[in-house]
Amino acid sequence: MDEAQYKSPGRLEAVLRAGHFAVTAELNPPDSADPAEVFRAAEILRDCSDAINATDGSGAHCHMSSMAICSLLTRLDYAVVMQMSCRDRNRIAMQGEILGGAAMGVMNLLCLTGDDVTAGDQPESKRVFDFDSMQLLRTAKIMRDKSMFLSGREITNPPRLFLGAAANPFVPPFEWRPLRLAKKIEAGADFIQTQWCFDVPRLKDYMKRVVDMGLHEKAFILIGVGPLRSGRSAEFIRNNVPGVHIPDSIVDRLNKTPKKERKAEGRKICVEIIEQCKEIEGVSGVHIMAYRMEEMVAQIVEEAGLMPRPFRPAAPSYTDVDTTQFAYPAIKQSFDIAKERFT
Repeated sequence: MDEAQYKSPGRLEAVLRAGHFAVTAELNPPDSADPAEVFRAAEILRDCSDAINATDGSGAHCHMSSMAICSLLTRLDYAVVMQMSCRDRNRIAMQGEILGGAAMGVMNLLCLTGDDVTAGDQPESKRVFDFDSMQLLRTAKIMRDKSMFLSGREITNPPRLFLGAAANPFVPPFEWRPLRLAKKIEAGADFIQTQWCFDVPRLKDYMKRVVDMGLHEKAFILIGVGPLRSGRSAEFIRNNVPGVHIPDSIVDRLNKTPKKERKAEGRKICVEIIEQCKEIEGVSGVHIMAYRMEEMVAQIVEEAGLMPRPFRPAAPSYTDVDTTQFAYPAIKQSFDIAKERFT
């Protein structure tokens, strides 16, 4: 990729533009108001990833919000990717949150249309969908590059954001997927994070077309990977999680593994896929989604030969944070409680 003016001062963009194979990891948000649960998961990911994704109601299920998680983690100098789903907000709310996130220190924004409410456990919820992901990308790009809202009103200090989008090479129509990627890049995407990859031959076909179109020179492409607990969990995911393709060969391999060894085999499969991704032209990194298995991410990154990471976060552990930086009394109290529980 040609050298270009940096869009943000963030670590993720620096890692990618320096030519390193990047690692991002997903933090699974708690069903809780306890900050200790966020800090505990982030602490596990701090040294083995270049940025941490805070998901935004993925699967149309409610959890702690992406904005709240980013608020907690940016205060400790974590590099975060704030996810924003169009399902739940209109354009006024999204533009306000883009500014608010940037003010907190968010430097990476992943723009998503969002799973429909029928995929979640509250299907009676009202959909918003004022925008889709490409309209949100264009809006964020206008705010960043033209210093104005969609109304034309001036933004006095624009957000400095590295803009991301999602892609799914693994579901039909396959020939259309690179074309949709091109539209997202044209709309403003600087980096791409794909859906889980368990089908490397399909990924290779996709990336060949992406390279032929020169898209890898316009955006950094990170391939989604993750460990599976067992063949049973793999079958559940592919049958119930929208857009996830898991070949029978993966399910059969896990089912044939002795029960006590299946989790380790799932980790091994993930490492093998990462090693293959490293050899595919146009792939700039991986995005690790280890649902409720954050403790496995460091081991995966180590076994895949991706440690140490280029830039280690300088931030102290949250147990050492100076709470005078925080508002009183509620936030300080929550930190004190979290420290007691974590230590």
